[in-house]
Amino acid sequence: MRGPCRMKRKSFAYGELKLVEKGLLYFVLYGGVILFVFPLFWMLITSLKTLGDIHKLPMTWIPSPIQWGNYKQIFIDAPMGKFLWNSIWYTCVSVVGIMIASSMAAFAFARLRARGSTLLFALALSTMMIPSQVTLIPQYLLFNEIHWTGSYLPLVVPAFTGSAFIIFLLRQFYLGISREMDEAVKIDGGSRFTLYWRILLPLSAPALATAAVLELMSRWNDLFGPLIYLNDSAQYPLSLGLANFTAAYGQTPWNLLMAASIVAVAPLLLIFFFAQKVFIQGIVVSGSKG
Repeated sequence: MRGPCRMKRKSFAYGELKLVEKGLLYFVLYGGVILFVFPLFWMLITSLKTLGDIHKLPMTWIPSPIQWGNYKQIFIDAPMGKFLWNSIWYTCVSVVGIMIASSMAAFAFARLRARGSTLLFALALSTMMIPSQVTLIPQYLLFNEIHWTGSYLPLVVPAFTGSAFIIFLLRQFYLGISREMDEAVKIDGGSRFTLYWRILLPLSAPALATAAVLELMSRWNDLFGPLIYLNDSAQYPLSLGLANFTAAYGQTPWNLLMAASIVAVAPLLLIFFFAQKVFIQGIVVSGSKG
């Protein structure tokens, strides 16, 4: 009788240990969620306060009364609508350009056999190790020489040359797709463009969505590029518009600045919320291919 009793005690202790481990895991996870969500929560409640309530001690967590007019005020005091439109079209055009160029380059590296293609791929990847500050001055001098400064051309046109990271990401996905597809397309009389456009591109939707979300976040938050090349405030995207938001006040209106920041970050949160399943799937699948 001693043997079974000992086994039961051991299994009971093991079960208790498992519960403790789960409790610690949930504690760490929820702690991480609170840590990352708290700044957004603070932005939200600050955007709904008056400027006087922000400096009150002790701090009030729930605004009373709630100042929904702050969101209307930022569109009156600053051209937030114009900033928002500039960011939308700049981001969309850049993302479309990078997706087209990068997917075609990735298709060539993954599916076409040519002498020196491995070396070219290695050179493309090596560009990721070059800091942007190294090429900043030569690029500016080049764009200034062809009279592109003061417009979106230096920001949008290079996007149509592709991105080394996205080329690598899509190439890894293409390598995981069976080459029997290539033979089937040839037998049916299809061209290589047919293989790329009608077969590989639809199959790579998760990887494309992942790359698009990553590039969208990068372009939407881009401050350095517009700061260098844009001179007219009517051309400013949201990132540069927020950086100059306090110029009209002579001080920092934190409630209005936080309201403008919520407007700027809300599209990214919505996109990531609705695309998170495809985004995570694309990272997992692309990382396991090749």
